[in-house]
Amino acid sequence: MTDHRSRTSELDSFSAELKFTLDPFQRDACRALEDGHGVLVCAPTGAGKTVVGEFAVHLALASGGKCFYTTPIKALSNQKFADLTERYGRDSVGLLTGDQSINPDAPVVVMTTEVLRNMLYASSEALRGLSYVVMDEVHYLADRFRGAVWEEVILHLPSDVRLVSLSATVSNAEEFGAWMETVRGDTTVVVDETRPVPLWQHVMVGKRMFDLFDTKSSDQKVLVDEDLVRYIRHRESADRMNNWGVPRGRGGMRRDFRPLPRPEVLARLDEEGLLPAITFIFSRAGCDGALAQCLRSRLDLSREGEAAEIDAIIEKHTGDLPKSDLEVLGYWEWREALHRGLAAHHAGMLPAFRHTVEDLFVRGLVRAVFATETLALGINMPARTVVLERLVKFNGETHAELTPGEYTQLTGRAGRRGIDIEGHAVVLWQPEVDTSAVAGLASTRTYPLRSSFRPGYNMSINLIDRMGAAESRALLERSFAQFQADRSVVGLVRGIERNEGALRKLRGQLGDAEGGFLEYISLRERIKQRERQLAQQSRTDRRGAAVSALTALRRGDVVAIPSGRRAGLAVILEPDTTPNDPRPLVLTADKWAGRVSVADFPVPAEPLGHMRLPRRVDHRTARARSDLASALRSTGISAPGRARRGKRSEAADDRELATLRRSLRAHPAHTRPDREQMSRIGERYNRLLRETESMRQKVAATTNSLARTFDRIVGLLEERGFVHDGEVTADGRRLARIYAESDLLVAECLRHGLWRGLGPAELAGVVSALVYESRQEGSILGAAGPTAPIRRAVASTIGVWSELRSDEARHKLSPTREPDLGFVTGVYKWARGDGLAESLLASGDQGAPLSAGDFVRWCRQVIDLLDQIHSTADDPEIAGTAAKAVRAIRRGVVAVDAA
Repeated sequence: MTDHRSRTSELDSFSAELKFTLDPFQRDACRALEDGHGVLVCAPTGAGKTVVGEFAVHLALASGGKCFYTTPIKALSNQKFADLTERYGRDSVGLLTGDQSINPDAPVVVMTTEVLRNMLYASSEALRGLSYVVMDEVHYLADRFRGAVWEEVILHLPSDVRLVSLSATVSNAEEFGAWMETVRGDTTVVVDETRPVPLWQHVMVGKRMFDLFDTKSSDQKVLVDEDLVRYIRHRESADRMNNWGVPRGRGGMRRDFRPLPRPEVLARLDEEGLLPAITFIFSRAGCDGALAQCLRSRLDLSREGEAAEIDAIIEKHTGDLPKSDLEVLGYWEWREALHRGLAAHHAGMLPAFRHTVEDLFVRGLVRAVFATETLALGINMPARTVVLERLVKFNGETHAELTPGEYTQLTGRAGRRGIDIEGHAVVLWQPEVDTSAVAGLASTRTYPLRSSFRPGYNMSINLIDRMGAAESRALLERSFAQFQADRSVVGLVRGIERNEGALRKLRGQLGDAEGGFLEYISLRERIKQRERQLAQQSRTDRRGAAVSALTALRRGDVVAIPSGRRAGLAVILEPDTTPNDPRPLVLTADKWAGRVSVADFPVPAEPLGHMRLPRRVDHRTARARSDLASALRSTGISAPGRARRGKRSEAADDRELATLRRSLRAHPAHTRPDREQMSRIGERYNRLLRETESMRQKVAATTNSLARTFDRIVGLLEERGFVHDGEVTADGRRLARIYAESDLLVAECLRHGLWRGLGPAELAGVVSALVYESRQEGSILGAAGPTAPIRRAVASTIGVWSELRSDEARHKLSPTREPDLGFVTGVYKWARGDGLAESLLASGDQGAPLSAGDFVRWCRQVIDLLDQIHSTADDPEIAGTAAKAVRAIRRGVVAVDAA
């Protein structure tokens, strides 16, 4: 039993070092931690969750143990390392990120979550004596791309390690805590939903600011402020009178509506004492455009005597940038904006620029920032006010309205603890803004945590190597993903039981006996099923014919794409004979180049003619596409009219269907006077029967679903020689050390020596195809490259990927992402020593250079994969070339401020 006096004095000694009094939720969590429990702390941004993590550090040092403090991003790791070093001294604190290692044997080590995951898989000696692990921002486990790492750590940590999980406010904290209890043992859940700084919600209509909510109402319901509603109604009425007959755009919004210019919005906020402010704009170009609009105005938010301090901070972050690159980077315009208290913040900016903005904003030297939503994730950069220009954002596929969770996350930045008495969220009114919908967003607190955990090749091979297939399967069934899936089964089972009771009653009404109405409606249902089956067979046959036609096409064949956005003539640039899903590369008459699939050809593609193509078509350049499209149009070949499917219906000739229809007409119930009334009851019966069967299938699919995926992965790995008789082979052990999205493809390329003979810059170019992802839809993925060795290596890599994709389809696994060649030339030029301007232009699309921030980010991802190749490749030549490539890329802007 813990000595209460010892506990109290330990917590008191920790509290005595703080400059503030612990909040009740912080004290509850710290007490639970010292009592030997794991803790899950869920609290709003800025509430002070990290104090609980710092108490775990304190306890580890006091007991002579070790503590690992993990964060999701390097910037946060660097920030926490600086904080803990200042408090406990350099000898007690270390740092481990992808490219930094400082004092790794210290009793307290700050690291990114991936580093700890890799340690666990490698059974690192550094895990000896580990007593506490802090997982900051644990809600990242919902992240689609990286979330699985958090669950891997939680599942693999030794049971005697106390886990401190710090999360933003989520609406299913109890569910998450219940899972933690099952996999980690005793876990105390501490939830605090009180914002440390109260948040006031406003709507700005023109230059007038209104409260969103009616604070005077005594009604318990959420009410929109009456003055706001009245003012908008009057304004819309006046606008209708003034703009009679003015055309309207999408959604009924007037095309002539002009929102208040940004400089005027900021000036109004300044008058109200609401700066510093972050204005969220959901596009990079929008952020840059907003900043440019402010720079064209006379707006200046800086104060006297700040210029020297601003220059010192700019120099600290950017002093190492090559002077020759400053013009290309837009340094002088960026610096002028900072001196006027203005900045943009988004992933397309150079990291050194972004970190300068963050530093200046926290110090109050920049007072207005235009940012994308990425700023709301993890970066400690609170403001007095958050402004939302629009409540719609592009989610990668379509323009969608903000969810309550997203709104809460964005407005969570408003209000600085210890500085502001209250925070403010301001929505800028536009004609399509519904104030009731805004009130709904602002008053809803639904932000459920959903697991993104799925077994992949690297995870599966590491699990097999550590514990064998049987134990691995059991561990996957203990994941949060399976825990959530199993909970959903409970509701389905209840639904099945409810439906079965209803079905019994309906059977009684219909009559179970032979010749009863149940038999009659069963015949009707069998007829419907047979008709659906024949229709499906017809679609399958048509798809098979379309696949055969696509695989038969040859380079230079001219075809007609019959419908859709790409309708019209197209020439085949690169055939594809992949079974089941061929995707030939084409160029259309309107200059679009990309891959087409069976979905683009409702009728089989037939060559309408042939045209000669140059030996090498550089379809990445606009000039080449334009010339080729012109040549295609001048062939004289024309697209035929829309083809009709004149084939006789298969249902008309089907004997089984004809027999069923005769039986239906001959059935005694067919002539009953109440046939239609009974048929309606029968339809309800069949609907319930189908719904119940669907529920049963969902239950079967959900139960052990991760284990089934794991078994399919193991089957493919065994087939390819990475696992043999349940044991991981030498090739498998190499795969276990490759942590990349295309891990298996990298391992296969290394095994087959596809990248042997390349120079450092060439290897960098080829490797980039496995990490780079174009922002533009329909990027060109043909086997191109600036040198012959690159073109050969890329073609071989794509060949291996194509075989792998076929195997994955056969094993019913998600396909490995297609190699993307959009960065090959750019990183090759940079690695061989070309200037920044040329490299950015070569990395861009359609003549526009890639942004400096994206260029640096992709270069660092290429470096990360090259580092892994250096440490895992058996071939000393490839390993040595990879190391040289890393040194060649890590220069200039790529090397500066590598946090």
